[in-house]
Amino acid sequence: MTVDIESLIARMTWEQKLLQLQIVWRPDAAEREALLRRGIGSTFWPPSAEETNAAQRIAVEETGLGIPLLVGLDVIHGQFTIFPTPLAQAASFDPAVAELDARVSATEARSAGVNWTFSPMADVTRDPRWGRVVEGFGEDPYLSSVFTVAKVAGYQGRDLAAGDALAACLKHFVAYGAAEAGRDYNTTDMSGRRLRETYLETFRAGVEGGAATVMAAFNALNGIPMHANRELLTGILKDEWGFEGVVVGDADGVAQLVNHGTVADERGAVIAAIEAGVDIVMGGSLLVDADGAALVAPGELSVARVDDAVRRVLRLKQRLGLFEHPYTAAAAPSDASERYRSLARQAAERCTVLLTNGGALPLPASGRVLLAGPHARSLDHLGAWVQHFASPVRETLADALAAELPGIDWDAVDGCGFFDATEDALAEAVKHAADADLVVVAVGEPSRLSGEASSRSDIALPEAQRRLIYALADAGARVVVVLATGRPLVVEDWVERVDALLCVWHLGSEAPAAIAATLSGRVNPGGRVPMTFPRAVGQVPIHYDHERTARPPRTGGALLAGGPMAELTGPNNTDDYYTSKFLDLPLGPRFDFGHGLSYTTFELDGFALSRAVVSADELEAGIEANITVRNTGEKAGDDVVMLFVTDEVASVSQPVRRLRGFSRVTLQPGESTRVGFRIDGDDLRFWADGEHRVLEPGDFAVTVGDGTTEQRLTLRLEHTA
Repeated sequence: MTVDIESLIARMTWEQKLLQLQIVWRPDAAEREALLRRGIGSTFWPPSAEETNAAQRIAVEETGLGIPLLVGLDVIHGQFTIFPTPLAQAASFDPAVAELDARVSATEARSAGVNWTFSPMADVTRDPRWGRVVEGFGEDPYLSSVFTVAKVAGYQGRDLAAGDALAACLKHFVAYGAAEAGRDYNTTDMSGRRLRETYLETFRAGVEGGAATVMAAFNALNGIPMHANRELLTGILKDEWGFEGVVVGDADGVAQLVNHGTVADERGAVIAAIEAGVDIVMGGSLLVDADGAALVAPGELSVARVDDAVRRVLRLKQRLGLFEHPYTAAAAPSDASERYRSLARQAAERCTVLLTNGGALPLPASGRVLLAGPHARSLDHLGAWVQHFASPVRETLADALAAELPGIDWDAVDGCGFFDATEDALAEAVKHAADADLVVVAVGEPSRLSGEASSRSDIALPEAQRRLIYALADAGARVVVVLATGRPLVVEDWVERVDALLCVWHLGSEAPAAIAATLSGRVNPGGRVPMTFPRAVGQVPIHYDHERTARPPRTGGALLAGGPMAELTGPNNTDDYYTSKFLDLPLGPRFDFGHGLSYTTFELDGFALSRAVVSADELEAGIEANITVRNTGEKAGDDVVMLFVTDEVASVSQPVRRLRGFSRVTLQPGESTRVGFRIDGDDLRFWADGEHRVLEPGDFAVTVGDGTTEQRLTLRLEHTA
């Protein structure tokens, strides 16, 4: 059914327009029904298909205008079937993982009546103290952009009006991931150039990828709260990028302009936010009260701006097909769907990262193995941002390992809790370890330690778990650590005392089975680190694409250029005094962006560029970079090949390298393949300031590597007449 939106707007009263611009944060049942009968335009999921249909019936059949509802919910990495967290998905370096998650999530959520998700989080995240790093795709703008676009495609499908599509929402616009001190909701201050190069790029890619909605961020940027930042919400997002979708405020984000101190009251906050470009206000004071009175009058708030916001909301409802099909076929929750669980397990298997391995992994098929640690017999694998109705984890890691490796004589003991350890419990673990050939210690953050409002000043393992690792290592046991986490952690005090370290993040409903398959070697880990693991919290914020400094540190007599394959060791730095470093730390991070090992080995060979010297015009058509990858080991496995560029001399100081392409390839023993990348002008351009993006002639280093080795060539961009 085609709806004449302009005619509908012309029939609406001022109050009816304002009602379309609000979604109320957590109303009780009575308040929700009252709002529905007044004609509110959006609601949170009730939560069932039956209750959603009842709400839609009121909106469509029992109000004067009959406008259907947007029904929103935070479907972050699963509705019923829970996939790996977004940060874990980024570790796969396979955007198909993110798209698969979003496709299953959309199918399950839409069947339950949800038509709008507040995901994906497109924030670039470079401070692991911030709990919400778990919700994003890591520190690199290029990787984050690719995964953001994949997630949008998965949610929205080919047609938003399809019965299995959700309207996606890019959040949080913008620079929320750069909050000072990694403290959630905190302020941000940065140059226009940094904003453009790093934090706006993922959102631009998501808008270009067709995202239906965008959410404003809680933070202030350079003193202007984002919910009232007209320059960015309207100037860049809507005018410069041509975004025609809906901008929604975050939970009470408009009302909290009062806390920022830029408006006197919530009435002023609503005026400031809508004038700035917010189209839907989430929470806060009602725009139309119980008596039908409007919070603001037409003279106080631009009628044209309100009409524009209403037009955007109605247009989204039309794209979702809600005017024609407002109801959903009530379906039982699909947490029993074995097919979806199988897909979640396959996704989880692609997200693990083998950080170290002294030969202890994969596990042997027989022998005596002790499984210890708080994650050994826990069901806490779902991760942050999981709703209470989600499909639970059905088995423990102990159960999964016993099924995966039945030839092993398994023993299991906790040894400690997530936050507590007694001397007796530690002694018991050591006693059991004495009878084992190997110890697998499953440690990490419980899900509640990451996510919103979960910033941590100390990003080490909780002390109780560190004590367990120390006790087992001191006793001489061979120790394999399985690390479940929602963020990069500081592991410096114990990482060199264990025989292997496997990072498994929070992998969702099928985590135990995926971890067991990886430990056994049936699945060969092929993930890479999407965020740098620092040696100490004092290095934070830390990221691989840092800008050059006037006095870079030296190692082995050479300048430390940085990047995934740089040599980063050294006991102390007092012999190279006047350089940029920490006196009490070896150079560089513990695990750099892109790091990851395998149970097999790979060789890179024959790196070549189709042209080594190009003009700007020739570059716009693109050149090719190709390299051969060969599996030189005895197991099938995945290698992740990454292409970086470095601008050797520029008018503005540049990052030591920037990721401009990646490809994950699967190879059998002895098999090889040629991996190709395209390089064009956009890969070499940079923002000279907050207004101008330039392409300067000169030499560019082009590096291809896989986290363990690399090859480098020089590309020269010539002046053109």
